[in-house]
Amino acid sequence: MKVLAGDLGGTKTLLLIAEYDGTRLHRLREARYRSDAYEGLLPMVQAFLSAAGADAAGVGHACFGIAGPVEAAAEDAQRARVTNLPWDLDSRRLAADLGLAGVRLINDFQAVGYGIDALEQDAFATLQEGRPVPGGPRALIGAGTGLGEGLLVWQRDHYEVLASEGGHADFAPIDAEQTVLLEALRRRYGHVSWERVLSGHGLVNVFEHLPRAPGERPTPELEAALQEGDPAAQISAFALAGRDPLADRALTCFVRIYGAQAGNLALTFLATGGVFVAGGIAPKILPRLRAGPFLEAFRDKGRLSDLLAAIPVRVILDPEVGLLGAALAAARAATAGVDAKR
Repeated sequence: MKVLAGDLGGTKTLLLIAEYDGTRLHRLREARYRSDAYEGLLPMVQAFLSAAGADAAGVGHACFGIAGPVEAAAEDAQRARVTNLPWDLDSRRLAADLGLAGVRLINDFQAVGYGIDALEQDAFATLQEGRPVPGGPRALIGAGTGLGEGLLVWQRDHYEVLASEGGHADFAPIDAEQTVLLEALRRRYGHVSWERVLSGHGLVNVFEHLPRAPGERPTPELEAALQEGDPAAQISAFALAGRDPLADRALTCFVRIYGAQAGNLALTFLATGGVFVAGGIAPKILPRLRAGPFLEAFRDKGRLSDLLAAIPVRVILDPEVGLLGAALAAARAATAGVDAKR
């Protein structure tokens, strides 16, 4: 069967037509669009399908991963609004306007969870082999623009993804340095969530509020770079290249916090099926995730440290995992007979 999938964000939107043979997805046509170049999703999709020609023939179901809140509108129907775009989406209206049997709207991080099963083995980097339990719960965590978290539960023949807002739960420091960091951020923000320290801006927060020795400051080169480009990217680049000691300390602290919260999820969900690290940051700092502090903090759970050592930990490397997850969700909806049009 052919399905249509999308990964919708405030800056860019990816669209895909794929063939599903019951086991694997085969990409037929893919395109990237500037989101703000269109008044809504419908004209963008119509342009994509028109350009796809014969590849679009036979498409019956679609699923779109949305960077924004998704809510149930009625049975098997959803409404959503894309963050940073004036796009109000309704699954039934989209299905009717596109002439499709069904359209499903899901959160973009939920789409990432579905996408795990659509990836080849070389799309993962293993941080800890562990001893995976077939069908065991999986935990998903991903730092990027924000912090996404999710739970994957085995149902019949595949994993279903349960969305979470755990990134907004209270940040808990694990050492004296992080305690000082928490107090500084509390004075600035009041409530300090995990997202305040585990995201692109979170790395900047760590860098700016990390306790410093007298006279400790960034190198002039880093200070200049911070004014020219994305501060989080500059901090991580200088740290990875060994060009700034303060950036190095900040990234090490960030990685340790990342490992601690990933371990917290592993315990909370008893994620014997593995912990998967997603998001745009992890692949870029992969050498640091492999270096030690991440897994040390992940396993540092007192009497349950041995349990954490047995849980597989893998980094998702494919930046289009959410797009593939939306395609797989569309195929499963079609197979199950879910009809968002009626």
